[in-house]
Amino acid sequence: MTMISDNLQAIRGRIARACAACARDPAGVRLLAVSKTFGPDALAQAVQAGQHAFGENYIQEALDKMGELARRPLPALQWHCIGPIQSNKSALVARHFDWAQTLDRPRIAQRLSEQRPAELPPLCVCVQVNVDGGATKSGVAADEAVEFALAVARLPRLQLRGVMSIPDALPDFDAQRQVHERARAVFDAIAARLPAGHTGFDTLSLGMTADLEAAIAAGSTLVRVGSGIFGARHYPAGQASAQTEPAHADAPG
Repeated sequence: MTMISDNLQAIRGRIARACAACARDPAGVRLLAVSKTFGPDALAQAVQAGQHAFGENYIQEALDKMGELARRPLPALQWHCIGPIQSNKSALVARHFDWAQTLDRPRIAQRLSEQRPAELPPLCVCVQVNVDGGATKSGVAADEAVEFALAVARLPRLQLRGVMSIPDALPDFDAQRQVHERARAVFDAIAARLPAGHTGFDTLSLGMTADLEAAIAAGSTLVRVGSGIFGARHYPAGQASAQTEPAHADAPG
């Protein structure tokens, strides 16, 4: 077994124990491997250990990995864009990713809808919500999230799947759970307002390596784990993560 395989086994064990602690079925919590800065060989090791869904922050880096891994005898993979989406990169996200988890601007949502190729399934999207109000953080304000989500749900070629949030690091389980529960409240408020015919609104993307237990207790259905799987990151000179807090190595950026 490799380190990555061992780490995946350990993370899956943490997810199972966290679910048992709050009487949830572990099958209701998906694991997204956050693979930014790690090369194709590391991802291939994770695939061999049974991980098929990956989250990437940097568009060109992700495209390079997609191309390399597509040439290997591996099963189909699922790719999530979990970093900021700029207008000049929206077409690449629309064409090459399965999910975009960081929608927080109407213009980007519109562009993704217009640029999603007709031959592909609708792009699965989440609304990113800034639940703790950081002025410099990405995400729709909690009190604006419902109307924004309803607008996204009306766009063709997009499938509104849920809510994503990246709260600031907090020191203990109770504090972590409380802030994640704010995101859960936004999710519930959106679900209550969606038209009856809207299906597939099922994803609460919360929790990373440091706080996945609290996120699961608050209702997360998808945890985004990077350093807990791949180890510590080493960023190239000059490459910084715009949204990454020091204690949040898995955060989009």
